[in-house]
Amino acid sequence: MPYTPPSRVPRGASERRPAAPAVPASLTATDSAITDDGVYTNFLFDGSDLADQRAEAVEIDTCRLTGVDLSGTRLTRAMVTNTVIERSNLSNLRAMNSSLIRVAVTTNRMTGVAWTNGRLRDVIFRDCRLDLTRFRSTTAANVLFEGCNLKQADFQDADLRGVTFEDCDLTSAQFSGAKMDGARLLDCVLVGVNGVTSMAGAGVASRDMVALAYSLAGALGITVLDEE
Repeated sequence: MPYTPPSRVPRGASERRPAAPAVPASLTATDSAITDDGVYTNFLFDGSDLADQRAEAVEIDTCRLTGVDLSGTRLTRAMVTNTVIERSNLSNLRAMNSSLIRVAVTTNRMTGVAWTNGRLRDVIFRDCRLDLTRFRSTTAANVLFEGCNLKQADFQDADLRGVTFEDCDLTSAQFSGAKMDGARLLDCVLVGVNGVTSMAGAGVASRDMVALAYSLAGALGITVLDEE
């Protein structure tokens, strides 16, 4: 069988950026706690302490969360739509069977977040600390990670076919079992990536291929010999 070189996809080809949330400038300020079956619409959470809370079936729509502490909070079947989350602490937040739809997540501390068996659609993660996060078995459509620290992030069994990683640090990230046909990785650090064989069909910037090649060689049992 003749050798077929990998395809080269121009930057920006067939790329659709996530739709940005449309949050009005005027919102009602609140410090309300998050409760089971709570519905929060057109609210501004500014500096709110929402840490270590437990809630099921929460709905947050057309809100802005600025400087909020959500660390250690546990959410089940939460729905967050058309919302901005910025300059907040979400470290060790746990969300199960939850959704983010048309959400901008910017400049947040999110170390250890677990968003499992969830859904992401039209979501932007920008300049966030997302190391040690878990997105296992989550489906992502039209999602952008830009300028994020994703060291040791776990995307095992996730559907990443609609995801772009741009200028991210993915050192030692886990992609085993992920679906990545059509995913894009541009200007990313890919040292020590795990589950690299799941990247079949993904687009990777040519300048990032050297680091990825070592992971791929290891996955295929290839020994890289140093030249004498």
